[in-house]
Amino acid sequence: MTLSVTKTAPVSQLNVPTVKHLPSGLTVIAEQVPVDAVNLSVWMKVGSAVESDAINGMAHFLEHMMFKGTAHLGNGEFEHRVEQRGALTNAATSQEYTHYHITSAPRDFADLAPLQLDVVCNPIIPNEAFERERSVILEEIRRANDHPGRRAFFKAMQTAFESLPYRRPVLGRTEVIESLTSQQMRDFHRFWYQPSAMTAVAVGNLPTDELIDIVIDGCDHAALFNQNKPTIHPSFESQSHAPEPSFSTVIRQDYCDPSLSQARLMLMWRVPGMNCLDQTYPLDILASVLTGGRTSRLIRELREEKGLVSGVSVSNMTYVHQGIFYIVVHLSDDHVDEVERIIIHHIANLHDQPVADHELQRIQTQVANRYVFGNETPDNRAGLYGYYQTLTGHLGPAISYPSHIRNLTAQDLQKTAQRYLDPKAYSAVVIHPTE
Repeated sequence: MTLSVTKTAPVSQLNVPTVKHLPSGLTVIAEQVPVDAVNLSVWMKVGSAVESDAINGMAHFLEHMMFKGTAHLGNGEFEHRVEQRGALTNAATSQEYTHYHITSAPRDFADLAPLQLDVVCNPIIPNEAFERERSVILEEIRRANDHPGRRAFFKAMQTAFESLPYRRPVLGRTEVIESLTSQQMRDFHRFWYQPSAMTAVAVGNLPTDELIDIVIDGCDHAALFNQNKPTIHPSFESQSHAPEPSFSTVIRQDYCDPSLSQARLMLMWRVPGMNCLDQTYPLDILASVLTGGRTSRLIRELREEKGLVSGVSVSNMTYVHQGIFYIVVHLSDDHVDEVERIIIHHIANLHDQPVADHELQRIQTQVANRYVFGNETPDNRAGLYGYYQTLTGHLGPAISYPSHIRNLTAQDLQKTAQRYLDPKAYSAVVIHPTE
């Protein structure tokens, strides 16, 4: 077997991962860190964004079914073996990836890692277990629909995106989940769960070569490379992923949700996604300029000085094909108009006045340090590497993010605000607590 091996050029001595690209298309990343644990994170470039409307929710449903047994592991046996060793396992599905991970003591890693890989590669998806789990998924959807915050977010995403699949819920819709079949799920797994869509990351206190060998041996044991990709099924054809144009005017949507105790105001701008990664860094900084701590602009004026809101946050939500610069405010219904005017005034100010040097330096240090501090444990580090490798195809951005942030200038921020954050063109969603 011929391997392509890359030793990443570290920006700091904290990051020295080794990357191996196998002929099958599988990517293996490994790094030894001096923490007495090892994490294996298996990332699949498969999420709700690859689904058609007809099978929306399939990727998340499949994540649940992965733990219902393989040819070598009975239903629940994987979790039982993990718990016996005092290890931890979990999984998550998003719009653009599904992530499975296990953390164990170094001495147990060689025994448990192949089990995790077998679970991901070879689920048998029994009919009876499928029907039982369907009710679990439907209950999860009901709980999500009963949660005011999630309902508000769903409304915002449906307004932010007209055609991109990010507008749909990852969990899917009740009527779709009720119609799915176990054979559809087996076909979905066989089509999408291919080595070329898989990144396996092992980080912890074992030699790098040993980590890589354990992962490769586990993949061989799981017969990952013996799968033949079937002809695409019509229900697997996802929607167009072309970015949607910026808003050309202010688009308003008003809703009523009597379960809320306060109103929600959400303002959104369409911005670049991870396929234009360099353009996302200034937007990350601008989000922190507005709500990065008690001295940030919106928190200081809206909450600390004027007491108009109980909470305000800004996020640069970056998906692969497009992002959303997203402001959400919790406030009294009587203050919605005034607060929106103040926020838009701050957005316009970002156009007119460069961020002061002392403010920029504070925010850059804050953003860069939080990034570094949040990626020190094996599971954090493995998640970081898997996320960027899966969504961008390489590790450079995972390691160089702090330096990109520190190299931005006030002029970079101003140009970005002028280009993407139009104070006269955005989407506004207001959810009122009463009619």
